[in-house]
Amino acid sequence: MELRVLRYFLAVAQEENITKAAALLHVTQPTLSRQLMQLEEELGTKLFLRRQYRVTLTDAGRLLQRRAQEIVELADKTRQELGSTEELAGEIAIGCGETRSMTFLSRHICSFRQLHPQVQFRIYSANADDVKERIENGLLDMGLLTEPVDIARYAFIRLPEKDRWGVLVPKDSPLAKKEAVEPRDLAGIPLLLSGREKVRSELAGWFSDTFDHLHIAATYNLILNAANMVKNGVGVALCFELENISDALQFVPLSPRLEAGTVLAWKKDKPFPPVTEQFLRHIRGIG
Repeated sequence: MELRVLRYFLAVAQEENITKAAALLHVTQPTLSRQLMQLEEELGTKLFLRRQYRVTLTDAGRLLQRRAQEIVELADKTRQELGSTEELAGEIAIGCGETRSMTFLSRHICSFRQLHPQVQFRIYSANADDVKERIENGLLDMGLLTEPVDIARYAFIRLPEKDRWGVLVPKDSPLAKKEAVEPRDLAGIPLLLSGREKVRSELAGWFSDTFDHLHIAATYNLILNAANMVKNGVGVALCFELENISDALQFVPLSPRLEAGTVLAWKKDKPFPPVTEQFLRHIRGIG
């Protein structure tokens, strides 16, 4: 499979129309159709369902779309890293969970770009499991990961600030009037929980014997949509304390207090381009 053909495939999958994709790619429609048929022959499977005015992906096509996006993204990243320039330049890709430590990272990104304005950062927002998968696949250089998380295979810097657990509730909720929420206060209340198993295990320890009797309305991986569900009455969300989520919502901390640390992690012994090495030195305060 050639990168050029994978880009053709992705364009058609995006547009769902060969004529439109051919115009965007500046190739003729017969040329594009031939390339797609050759790709299907090479892979030995049908990638598209062809209708009169529209093409859609088969199950095999959807799988290839995910893989092709990763391959093309990795190729572009590699090309950028290997480009030579006298001034420090390039892209640093960081996966970030929702954590107060993002402020620490943002300030260091800002100060680093003041020194090296040709450097760009690509931030990918996801939970720790998703970020680790993309680090393993070479799509991210490092990740801002909230604990609990398995980092045995990673080098890391432990960041100074901790995240405090609590519940996000509507401001007119009786829970909003409390200084802190105890496990018994959440009995029978619809809850929105993180979908990560490690996090659920951590919360199970806080709830103790009542965890198996919780009323779980939904799970989530990032808080923005969970906050929307809280505003619209689906339930209350167990989450970290974050700023500027919504003026209509109130964060109430848990009691007993429950906190989580954060690490900036990357694969051990991975060779980094100079721009990424320099950024890590900057984070550590030695460059």
